[in-house]
Amino acid sequence: MGTRTIRRTSVTLPSLDEPGLYLSHVTSLEGGRGRVAEFHYGDADLRALDLADTHLIDGRVSGLKTQRARLEKLRVDSVEFTGCDLSSLRWTDSKVTRAVFRDCKLMGAMLEDVTLDDVLFENCKLDYSTFTRVRAVGPLIFSQCSLRETTFDAADLSTAAFEGCDLRLAEFDGGTYRHLDLRGNDLSQLRGLASLKQVIIDHGQTPQLAEALAAELDVTYGEDLDDK
Repeated sequence: MGTRTIRRTSVTLPSLDEPGLYLSHVTSLEGGRGRVAEFHYGDADLRALDLADTHLIDGRVSGLKTQRARLEKLRVDSVEFTGCDLSSLRWTDSKVTRAVFRDCKLMGAMLEDVTLDDVLFENCKLDYSTFTRVRAVGPLIFSQCSLRETTFDAADLSTAAFEGCDLRLAEFDGGTYRHLDLRGNDLSQLRGLASLKQVIIDHGQTPQLAEALAAELDVTYGEDLDDK
């Protein structure tokens, strides 16, 4: 069973190459009795994807493109999503365990009341997304992701780590972020700094936070004033 580790945070990855596990190709993620297991779903170009009360177990989803995705009460266990375009995704009231999103586009996505446990986002585009009441109850890693103008609203990311991410104008609006590991990222354009109490940073990032705070407070520097 593989892991992905960023400093103190280790995500357990899906075990899809174990001896005896064979992934069958499926043409839909809507399984009988709401359950799809040991599957590979790939290279689909859909106008819309609507899944509700569905359980995805031990599978790969690759090259999926959809103009509109609505996921509700979806449970994901040990699944890899690779090269998927799920822009404008709406994902609510769900739980995701031991999952990987790699090279995926999730721009403008809205996740609400989604629980994450052992989840890795790697090289994903999540710009303009909103994470509302998203709870990381286990390890969560964002690695080399673009999160420009993404909003974390009343989220719990106390077990999360960011590494090499684009966080320009990302906003933290309330929530729990104690022990959130922000080392290895440029923090100079973050917003909502008052919510980021007890996060983990390097000493060298202190000037970045000062720059972000000055921008957020819209301060005026005396040197720039015309005193004449």
